Amino acid sequence: MTTLTTTTSPPPTSPSAPSSPRVTGTLRVTGTLGERYREILTPEALDFLTLLHDRFVARRHELLMDRQQRRQDVADGIDPDFRAATRPVRDDPSWRVAGSTGAPGLEDRRVEITGPTDPKMTINALNSGAKVWLADAEDASSPTWRNVVEGQLALHDAIRGTLTHTVDVPDGEPKEYRLRSTTLTDLPTIVFRPRGWHLIEKHMRYVDRAGVSVSASASLVDFGLYLFHNAHELVARGRGPYFYLPKLEGYREARLWNDVFVLAQEYLGLPQGTIRATVLIETLPAAFEMEEILHELRDHCAGLNAGRWDYLFSVIKAFRTRGDSYVLPDRAQVTMTAPFMRAYTELLVATCHKRGAHAIGGMSAFIPDRRRPDVTERAFEQVRSDKRREATDGFDGTWVAHPDLIEVARGEFDAVLGDAPNQVSRLRDDVEVGQHELLDIGSARRAGATVTAAGLRSNVSVGVRYLESWLRGVGAAAIDHLMEDAATAEISRSQVWQWIASGTRTENGVPITRDRVEALLAEIVDDLPRTPGNRIDDAANVFRAVALAEDFPTFLTIGAYSQFLVGSEVDQP
Repeated sequence: MTTLTTTTSPPPTSPSAPSSPRVTGTLRVTGTLGERYREILTPEALDFLTLLHDRFVARRHELLMDRQQRRQDVADGIDPDFRAATRPVRDDPSWRVAGSTGAPGLEDRRVEITGPTDPKMTINALNSGAKVWLADAEDASSPTWRNVVEGQLALHDAIRGTLTHTVDVPDGEPKEYRLRSTTLTDLPTIVFRPRGWHLIEKHMRYVDRAGVSVSASASLVDFGLYLFHNAHELVARGRGPYFYLPKLEGYREARLWNDVFVLAQEYLGLPQGTIRATVLIETLPAAFEMEEILHELRDHCAGLNAGRWDYLFSVIKAFRTRGDSYVLPDRAQVTMTAPFMRAYTELLVATCHKRGAHAIGGMSAFIPDRRRPDVTERAFEQVRSDKRREATDGFDGTWVAHPDLIEVARGEFDAVLGDAPNQVSRLRDDVEVGQHELLDIGSARRAGATVTAAGLRSNVSVGVRYLESWLRGVGAAAIDHLMEDAATAEISRSQVWQWIASGTRTENGVPITRDRVEALLAEIVDDLPRTPGNRIDDAANVFRAVALAEDFPTFLTIGAYSQFLVGSEVDQP
């Protein structure tokens, strides 16, 4: 095992930067170094990461403790609500966010494609014709050490126009992947999503000046490496360092990110405001603090995104012990027209446009199948309907997970936007959403949606199959003509947990119990094909731990990462 350690602060890479702050802690890389890894894990880059940990790791820990307390408050019957203490921020009509002003490539975001940052997916995304690529190091990526570092390498090369990738084809010529242009402004604007505050990077150890050793913050590692290596290059090539911020639960977490941005720009000699962030509103607490989140990030904020799948997961997690009135029906039956989901998205659009921010819609999970025209047409129709609703409601852009869906989504936004790059000027003064509307969880079942035996089976099957893919290092998986990632897997396992805890019965009157799910799990596992290198048994064990245990793990990836992913074969370079 090779270890890299940083203890001192060298000069910043930019000659225009002020004299840099000195680091006080140390950061050790404990992961194995593969080919070219030292190009990313340079002493200068590691020193920058150390500085970020010196300044912010304690606050990160405090905010994660605050999350635990808020979760307990909701479990005890205290419903989330808009904060009285921050009402002056909401009532002040004068402030605006930076938005896309001075952020080339963010004016028109009508179609964004999402995907992980491995070389093949990076090239496909940048060749796709979308306006923006969400380069995802979070929910669509399995955080193996290989994926973390080689994803940074792929981004580094793509930004400089040098990325290529070759795939061996059995009994055929190798397939070459190349960027369609080496000019960055000819390609989708890159918006990088680091991992959330709750996640760690176990291949790096941070030791503070008191000698306390902890795993590095995955957020700071992902953000820091990307910014350090690429910020000046991006600006020189006509773009900027742009980020998606996941899993925020309130304005204090947004303030932490803003302080990270300020220090990072100062250290690297970047003008303040060079960084622009789009925040995913994908947790229930954040839905009540959208304006405060925008306010905290206002000099660095481009917009908000309706992260619908994680939002559903957050709703289930928040109310999982609150009884039958908070039970959601089958995932497939919880559409965006459910009143509580519509309230969330309409409030997001109104909030964004009030403050000059872009509102970006969510991702339809449906994906086409080029071998099945019937499946493809169904996917197209589902996506058309979803994107038509978003564009009509005032969203400025949306997500797709497959290149074949770009034209479908673009057509719906073109019909509303025309030649305009966005519709930020369209104020939704007609929107009136309060606590009741956001928390009307029972509205989905009142509309006739139910919990079915088929839905239960689907949750168990999708949960296990996705986890098996994730444990093999693949974080975005096409399953049953849907694009599944960590967020949709979280819905599957949390619904099972809640249905058991609430004594829910399926449409045939049979109760959902641990024994019933165990039997179903065994049947599904037995039916799965055992290909070489499969992780089916490990996936089943993880599913049991996150769906059938007495206690509810906050995220399925936390334990699975430490116990089953780190040190596995796919974790190595």
